[in-house]
Amino acid sequence: MPQGKPAGVRCVQLDDADRCRIFGRPERPAVCASLQPCEDMCGDSREQAMRWLSGLEAQTRPAD
Repeated sequence: MPQGKPAGVRCVQLDDADRCRIFGRPERPAVCASLQPCEDMCGDSREQAMRWLSGLEAQTRPAD
């Protein structure tokens, strides 16, 4: 996504299992590589982790 990934849009690099196709590769965006899993982020389930990531995305969405 050369222009960046807009908030609310699924990353084109995610496969059907929600795994990054470019994980560990140099072309992976720095923002992705800088996310470090922690208890607050991951919670107790995938659903909690997705809520946390959705919140982060909403907080960093550019103003119109």
